[in-house]
Amino acid sequence: MIKYAIIPLGGLGTRLYPLTVETSKAMIRFLNRPLIEFIIYRLASQGVREIYLGVSGYVNYRNVYDYLGEGYRLSSKYNLPNSFRVRYQPLEDSVGNADSVRIIMEYYDITDPVIVVQADTVFDMNIYDLWSFHVKNNAFMTIVLKSIDDPEELKDFGVALIDPDMRIRGFVEKPRNIEEVGSRLVNTGIYLLSEEFRSFITSSEVLEMRKKGLMDFGRDIIPKLIREGKRVYGYDKIDYWFDVGTPKRYLEAVMYLLRKLSPEELDVSEYWNNIKFQGRSSRSKALHKEIISKASQKKIILEGDVLIGRHVSIGDWVRIRDAVIDNYTIVEDGAVIEGSVVMDRSFVGKGSTIINSIIGRHVKIGRNAFIEGSIIGDDCIIGDNTKIIKSKIWPHKNIDPMVSMENMSIR
Repeated sequence: MIKYAIIPLGGLGTRLYPLTVETSKAMIRFLNRPLIEFIIYRLASQGVREIYLGVSGYVNYRNVYDYLGEGYRLSSKYNLPNSFRVRYQPLEDSVGNADSVRIIMEYYDITDPVIVVQADTVFDMNIYDLWSFHVKNNAFMTIVLKSIDDPEELKDFGVALIDPDMRIRGFVEKPRNIEEVGSRLVNTGIYLLSEEFRSFITSSEVLEMRKKGLMDFGRDIIPKLIREGKRVYGYDKIDYWFDVGTPKRYLEAVMYLLRKLSPEELDVSEYWNNIKFQGRSSRSKALHKEIISKASQKKIILEGDVLIGRHVSIGDWVRIRDAVIDNYTIVEDGAVIEGSVVMDRSFVGKGSTIINSIIGRHVKIGRNAFIEGSIIGDDCIIGDNTKIIKSKIWPHKNIDPMVSMENMSIR
């Protein structure tokens, strides 16, 4: 069985800007918890006992280490064995996700099979079944594949060319003509590496590639393995998988998992219809009862699937549909929130509307603001009567009252 997992965590997460301008992409709030916690839980709940984080850069390291530490907090929260640990890449510069794996394997002297998972994905699959498939095929490397139906979305990924026995012959990166490829299976960035992989990744040939910066799994390492005739296989029995590296896919993943996950997986303490509440303190429970009472009396409207965090206060005549409201958020009278995520300790003023948007942490939105299809960075102040459509606002910005903007980036 798989005991070791490596999660490369490099790069600046620019696709998620402005949410990741000052925050590691692994620590982005996702269903009212850091994203990395979902990944680690999925691995640890299926027997992985040591998680190695390939952190690169000060912000990544500080954000992740300050929350996870050595893993004791998560171990206690999820009742994991005492042997569970979280460890970190030493301060050695890496030149790609495969190089991060090399550094960790060498530093911690890992010679066992390893599962590699990217830090901006959420997924669910049977890891034991993946392992069995890997062993049965005597694979050097097994790549988890996911079928994608949308032709336009397929163009953003590497599409696998596979034999009937699931052996991979190659990948077509970001294909323009999907019909010519004949496959809809994409590389998820989840890899199961055999014991022999360490010898390969530390070989003189690969180290020469490193000098040229050629240490990306998808672009450099996997093509080399296939050229050399290594047994690279594809495994496609995955329940769900999302690359949450863009705001659009982030929202899609949030809304899907809001419906998919069990109350236990969402850490829900109480629910009413499709409305799920988090928090077990007496104050949180009192606020839950108040919200449910208002909804029962039609003083507020809660529709679709809604997740409400700890210590959330909601005023009268509020309408919330298919949304996530994070901890310590205040929503004043008459506000409307649809298809959106409002992160923790934010404030939504009276009569304001938020549609299909992501509101960062500690954001204050004034009265009668209208925000649609936009991303608001952390610690922003949005003035009264503003109109923000399809725009991005970087952290710590103040938007004056009465301002109207569309298709803009405020940095």
